[in-house]
Amino acid sequence: MAYTAPRTTARPSGRRHPLVATAMVLPLAALLVVVFGGWEAVVTQASSVGVMLGR
Repeated sequence: MAYTAPRTTARPSGRRHPLVATAMVLPLAALLVVVFGGWEAVVTQASSVGVMLGR
């Protein structure tokens, strides 16, 4: 059997960095905005959430 070097660094378990998570989500978010009605729908939903939260 061939000799292989042992792994020196283990991959850290845990959560991803917030910027990595954001970079993963942005393409899907942009696609959903285009498919489901554009920015107007996003603004309408955001204002509705603001009203519900008492802003």
